[in-house]
Amino acid sequence: MADIMALILGLWILMYLLDANPGNSFVQFIHDAARWLAGWSHDLFTFDEAWARVVCGYGLAAVVYLFIGHAIASRAHRH
Repeated sequence: MADIMALILGLWILMYLLDANPGNSFVQFIHDAARWLAGWSHDLFTFDEAWARVVCGYGLAAVVYLFIGHAIASRAHRH
């Protein structure tokens, strides 16, 4: 599950950097899902450049989800 969450966040970062069409329904879906997943971190940083805010805010959420998800999976696998 954590991998899927990180994939959605990474996909949004990629779409943002490649200037994906915001009017496209798939792009809107990914953006909405990523915004929900990174609700706690998407505006955490105040860089002047918008791309840096997107990469750091959404990227931080992806890394945290991966770290926590894999830590839980590893612990569950040991027991």
